Amino acid sequence: MAEKKYKEINIRNKKASFEYEFIERMEAGIQLVGTEIKSIRLGQASIKEGYCGFKKGELFIYNMDISPYEQASFSNHDPKRVRKLLLNKQELDKLKKKKKDVGLTIIPLKLYISKNGYAKLSIALAKGKKLYDKRESLKEKDHQRQMDRKLK
Repeated sequence: MAEKKYKEINIRNKKASFEYEFIERMEAGIQLVGTEIKSIRLGQASIKEGYCGFKKGELFIYNMDISPYEQASFSNHDPKRVRKLLLNKQELDKLKKKKKDVGLTIIPLKLYISKNGYAKLSIALAKGKKLYDKRESLKEKDHQRQMDRKLK
């Protein structure tokens, strides 16, 4: 049996659920170049400051940071490069129509490697939470934590 060379990759945007209310979720492939997939497999990527936007009818992710691969020589990639997201035409049209509403944005939630070995990005159409919504989320978390402690 083949031995797993890399650990399971599951890079999350933890702050997204606190900052945004998710309306719809989707899975998208990422168009990568050179050594980017090797860096992702080593877990050297961050989507915390990333966001998605349309350019000439295609969806791109901005500010996603993939660290340069250490063993690569001169052919390394740019860490903050704009990367194209791979979705079919129906999904792109659906997102475009919904994004025209004021206050909606597309944010990355999770970066992972699929069973086939491809890098996938879970994205969501989201609406920013107001300050009182954030306070309510903190109260719910605190209440849940207290209930879990009492059950133990």
